[in-house]
Amino acid sequence: MAKILVIDDQRSIRNTLKDILEYESHEVVLAEHGEEGVEIFEKGKFDMVLCDIKMPNMDGMEVLDIIIKKNPDIPVVMISGHGNIDTAVEAIKKGAYDFIEKPLDLNRLLVTIRNANERKDLVVETKVLKRKVSKTYDMIGESEPIQRVKDMIEKVAPTDARVLITGGNGTGKELVARWLHEKSNRVSQPFIEVNCAAIPSELIESELFGHEKGAFTSAIKQRKGKFEQANGGTIFLDEIGDMSLKAQAKVLRALQENVISRVGSDKDIKVDVRVLAATNKNLKEEIKENNFREDLYHRLSVILIHVPALNDRKEDIPLLASHFNTLICGELGIPEKKLEDSAIKELQNLNWTGNIREFRNVIERLIILSSDAITAADVKMYAVHQG
Repeated sequence: MAKILVIDDQRSIRNTLKDILEYESHEVVLAEHGEEGVEIFEKGKFDMVLCDIKMPNMDGMEVLDIIIKKNPDIPVVMISGHGNIDTAVEAIKKGAYDFIEKPLDLNRLLVTIRNANERKDLVVETKVLKRKVSKTYDMIGESEPIQRVKDMIEKVAPTDARVLITGGNGTGKELVARWLHEKSNRVSQPFIEVNCAAIPSELIESELFGHEKGAFTSAIKQRKGKFEQANGGTIFLDEIGDMSLKAQAKVLRALQENVISRVGSDKDIKVDVRVLAATNKNLKEEIKENNFREDLYHRLSVILIHVPALNDRKEDIPLLASHFNTLICGELGIPEKKLEDSAIKELQNLNWTGNIREFRNVIERLIILSSDAITAADVKMYAVHQG
C-alpha cells in the first residue's frame, strides 16, 4: 500500500489518521509542524502527503509549495478546520490534489487516498512508457554531423515549416521526422507515415487522399486518405522521390491551398497538416530527368535536413553499440553483453553501406551468436554478411 506523510500540529488528528490509515495497511509517518514535515519529506520516499493548512512557524501552503517544487507527482491533500472556498481554490491552484475540511469525513478521505494513489501509479506508468518510446526512437550520437541535425530539429520543430529530409537508406530519416513531430506544437495530434515507394502508383492517390464508394472497381465503401487522417497533425511522406507525377500534382495542390479531394469526388476538403518528406534520391537530378516536379520540390524544401551516413560519423559507434546492446538485450530478455574495446574498434573499421539499419542488425546478430562478451574475433566472424 502507500507510504503517507501526515503533517498536522494537533496530536489527536495525527494519531487518529495514523490509526485509521495503518488499519487500511498504509505505512504512516507523522510530523507535528511544517518544518519537521519538509525535513522528513526530503529524507524519505513517500507516495502522498496529508498536510494541515494552519500551523505555527510554516503554514501548509508553504509546505505545499516546497513539496510540489521537489516532486510535482506526489499527491498532496490539504486539510483544515478553518477552510473556505477561497482557501480550497488557492490550494488546488498551487497544485494540491484535494482539499478536505475538518472534522474529517473519513470515508471521503479514504476514497481520496485511493484515487490519489491510482493517479500516481498511472503517472508513473505513463512516464515509464514514454521513456520506453523515447529510448526506441532516441537519436544517439555526439559527433558534429549528428549534432547539426539535432540543432536543426530544435530550431525547426516548433514551427509549421515544411521539411525535406535527405540521406541514404538506413540513416534515420524517419527518426528525424518523428522528432520534428514530437518537439512540435502538434505532438498531441496524429503522426501519419506514408512510404511512397511501397504503394503501387495506381493506388497512391487513393492512399493519400482517400476515395468515394464506387470510384473504382474495388472501392466498395468511402475511405479517408492519409491527409485527412493527419488533419491537425503531421504527415510524413517517406521516399517521396518515388511518387508518380500525377500524385505529385495533387500533393502540390494540398500544399498550396490546404485542400484535398478524394478520388471520385469533386468536393474540396479543408485540411490542416504539416508536411514532412524524405528521400534517398537526388531530387534536383530527378527534376532534370522530368521525374519530379520542380515546383513541388521548392514547396517541400523550405527547410533541408541532411542525415549523415554512419561512415561519416564513426565516432558515434561506441554510443550506438551500447544503445543497441541495451535495447536488443532488453527485447530478448537476456543480460546485456559486454562489448570489448577491441570489438568497438573493429566495428569502427567496417564500411557501413547500410548505415544505422545495418549496424543494428549486426549488433543483434553479435548478441545472439556471441558468448557473454562480444570480442573483436566475434565481429570479424559475424559482422560480415555471409554469401
